[in-house]
Amino acid sequence: MERPRKLVFGLGNPGPEYEDTRHNVGFRVLDHLAGDVGSLFESARHLDASYRGPKKFRHARLFDSNALLVKPETWMNLSGTVVRPLADWAGVAPQDILVVYDDLDLPVAALRIRPHGGAGGQKGMRSIIDELETDRFPRLRVGIGRSTDAARHVLSAFSPAEETEIEISIAEASEAITDWLLHGDIEGTMTRFHSRWNP
Repeated sequence: MERPRKLVFGLGNPGPEYEDTRHNVGFRVLDHLAGDVGSLFESARHLDASYRGPKKFRHARLFDSNALLVKPETWMNLSGTVVRPLADWAGVAPQDILVVYDDLDLPVAALRIRPHGGAGGQKGMRSIIDELETDRFPRLRVGIGRSTDAARHVLSAFSPAEETEIEISIAEASEAITDWLLHGDIEGTMTRFHSRWNP
């Protein structure tokens, strides 16, 4: 099987008790993206036999853009232990890796794309930056709002009103990732979608 040219990682925590939490919005974006093209997530053991790294993840293949969607099944703060081996196996450069994750510093359902940057306090991103030894890779942040108790907030569910907004943002995020996969130009994707999201 041809190795993917691009990798998209959605961050979250494994287990049904975390499915609907704010911290798992990265998983939800990838679920939507895979569902749009009828691709199913499979366990790591179904990946090409040439991959010999850690297998704590689920993946779905997008054949049109030759990309792999990956949901790490480590805890959030160990996400990089999945990202680095897969990047090495696929032979992709950091600019061909995109990470989707929740951001406390953005209002609920706000979306931002950046070509690179720091972790901003997000432990999953800190793990990835540490493992890759660079922060020069694209990322798409999904706002989950802020609370005085951040640890409890990220593991809480969205309110019904917030859920309506988040579902729209998940669809928009999925469309933006598709644009990046097809064009390979993160700056162009930023221009096209930020103007839509921030009229």
